[in-house]
Amino acid sequence: MLGDYKVRYLTPEDLNVAASLIYQAYHDDPLMREIFSAESSKTQEYEKKLRALIREELHSFWQAKQPLVGLYVDDALRAIACVFQSDASMQADRYWHWRLKLMLSAGYLTTQQLIEKEKTIRNALKTMGRYLFLAFIAVDPHYQRQGYGHYLLKGLDNLVEEDNETQGLAVFVTQSQHQTFFANHGFETMQTLQFSKVSGELLFKKSPYCV
Repeated sequence: MLGDYKVRYLTPEDLNVAASLIYQAYHDDPLMREIFSAESSKTQEYEKKLRALIREELHSFWQAKQPLVGLYVDDALRAIACVFQSDASMQADRYWHWRLKLMLSAGYLTTQQLIEKEKTIRNALKTMGRYLFLAFIAVDPHYQRQGYGHYLLKGLDNLVEEDNETQGLAVFVTQSQHQTFFANHGFETMQTLQFSKVSGELLFKKSPYCV
C-alpha cells in the first residue's frame, strides 16, 4: 500500500540511490545487453560498463539541469524518471568530457552505439516540435506492482502540462510488458525502430494542449 508520497525533483544526495534503481531496472534490458555485448563478453565487465553509463548519464542530466524526477514514499526515494527536453543543449553527443569519460569506462564502440541510438530516436521525433523524452524510468524492485510507476507518470504529466508549448512525452521501449504499461497511460505507438538485433517501439503521449 502506498504511504505518504510526493513527486519532486531530486537533490544531489539522491543521485546514488537513483543510480542504483536505474541499474537494477536496466540490468537485463535487451538493448543494453546488445549494445554492450561487443565489448563486454563477461557479466562482470557488462555490469561495470552499465554502472559507468548510468553514472555519466545522471551527471550529464544534472549538469544540463534536465528534469530528474523522483517518487518519494515516506521520504524514501522509490522510483526515478530521467527526462530531457528536445530543445536542451544536451544533444546526442553530450559534452566532450562526457563522451571521453564514457569511452574510457564503457568503450569506444559502446559509446558510438549509444550516440547513434539517441540520434535515431531524435530524428524519428523531429516532426513533433518541442517535446520531452523519458530516457530512464525505474521503480525500486522491492516495491513493484504497488502503483509507484503510475504515480510517477502522473507527475510527469504535470511536467508536460506546465509548458503549453511542449507537444508531449516520448519514450522508447523494447519489452512488450513495458509497452502495455505505457499504453495504459495514454501513450501511442509512433514507429518501430531497429538497433542491431533488437527492435523496440517509440511511443508518444500528446499534451492536452496539443491540437
